[in-house]
Amino acid sequence: MYQGFIKIKGVCVIQFLLNNTPIEVQECSPSLTILDWLRTKKGKVGTKEGCATGDCGACTILVGEERINANGQTSWQYKTMNSCLLLLGNAHAKHIITVEAVTTGLYPNLTDLHPVQRALVECHGSQCGFCTPGIIMSLLALYINEPTYPGKKAVIHALGGNLCRCTGYSPILLAADKAYSYERKAEPYSATAAQFKASLNTQYDDDIPFLKNGPRKFYLPQTAQQLVELKALYPYAHLVAGGTDFAIELSQNMLLPDVIISLSQVKEFCTLADNNGELHIGAALPYSQFVEVFYNHYPESKELFERLGSSQVRNSGTLGGSIGNASPIGDPAPLLIALNASMDLLSSAGTRTIKVADYFIDYKKTALKSDEVISKFTIPKRPESLKLACHKISKRFEDDISTVCLVLAIEHSQNMITQARCAMGGMAAIPKRAHHIEQKLISQSLQVSSFIDAATAINSDFTPMSDVRSSAHYRTTVSKNLLQRIGIEFCEPQARNNNNIAITRISHASL
Repeated sequence: MYQGFIKIKGVCVIQFLLNNTPIEVQECSPSLTILDWLRTKKGKVGTKEGCATGDCGACTILVGEERINANGQTSWQYKTMNSCLLLLGNAHAKHIITVEAVTTGLYPNLTDLHPVQRALVECHGSQCGFCTPGIIMSLLALYINEPTYPGKKAVIHALGGNLCRCTGYSPILLAADKAYSYERKAEPYSATAAQFKASLNTQYDDDIPFLKNGPRKFYLPQTAQQLVELKALYPYAHLVAGGTDFAIELSQNMLLPDVIISLSQVKEFCTLADNNGELHIGAALPYSQFVEVFYNHYPESKELFERLGSSQVRNSGTLGGSIGNASPIGDPAPLLIALNASMDLLSSAGTRTIKVADYFIDYKKTALKSDEVISKFTIPKRPESLKLACHKISKRFEDDISTVCLVLAIEHSQNMITQARCAMGGMAAIPKRAHHIEQKLISQSLQVSSFIDAATAINSDFTPMSDVRSSAHYRTTVSKNLLQRIGIEFCEPQARNNNNIAITRISHASL
């Protein structure tokens, strides 16, 4: 039976719903993850710790959040997230569902199990079982969000963030199909979540939810005004949005921040607008909430976004977090630079706008001032003549970090290249434009030989390093081959109608 909160004036605690139980937390480590809290504080050990870096999916949970559609109607939407990367404070006002709540009853009969669980049993979709809870949660999210079987490709996509080392995926894929053959059970979670939301202490709009542990604090501002005031008060606080990078620093590098400020619920930072093709994306809006609109204008970007982590990562990760982290191998940065995107930096003094390309100064050094936060990204309307290519090279196709990321955008007129913007990740200390390559392309004929010639300028733009992902020689070689490949992609339709242009295809092996 659900029991609501007792509303107490002035209370600013973190409040959320765990399965069917309302939770209030105030005295707690600001850097505690949902995974550690579940296992050490609540005894919910069905959620497993595998890699603690968001790669294996053993810690997958469902996170429900109330959404309001264009007609003003509210509903609860449930998505998978890695609990090892989700800070406890970011769970405020949300519904956390663990594997223990998928089926009620201590010893249910097989037919009483949830269809996803029953199918996994009948299809022998588990051996050691360590990864199984996370797989169940990923399949449960698919089952909730897709009323009919969506096909094998969609299942594989949903399971892209779940590793299984002993069972093999065939029985799991069979189970995903078979789950839809049973009598469909109504999704029971939204009604409970609605009751929970009604009981939240929302009458004091100026309150900022927070956690504390002695002098250490976690703040969860709800408005931009609250955020800039906190940033002015704590200029060296650690900012976090989705936490997909930050949580790894906490667990792997033993980072122990005194003050954490989360942007994840700042309502002005969670917006999306499509103004006649000009996109405005809030810095704290998760990837999964804007990529479909992005694809409408730039379908070529699927190559990057669909391979950016897993579904769990894309359900929590944000553009603001990725760009703010200033990693030289972050996938969104080359794309935004090549599209000539700009970004808004907000402080108590107001907003200033800079190009994304000008944000990166040196390794982990940016143009962001101590009192500023990234608030929004603006992607210009697509020019009619724009051609765009996005390529990511990594050891593993899914859920892996780039060895090289190359994005090239050109404009053309009368078979001549009039504009070129090329940006690359993994080739320097920062995501960086390739100015020499651009100059080689501009004013050249739109033919493959122009791209092959431009590739010779790689060494003028970059001096890559050798590391665990690849050698410097490999990075240089693969970048040259990618430019030739892009030339074929851009020019091959013309080549079919022009016998004077000879095309030699590049094999995947040459990359």
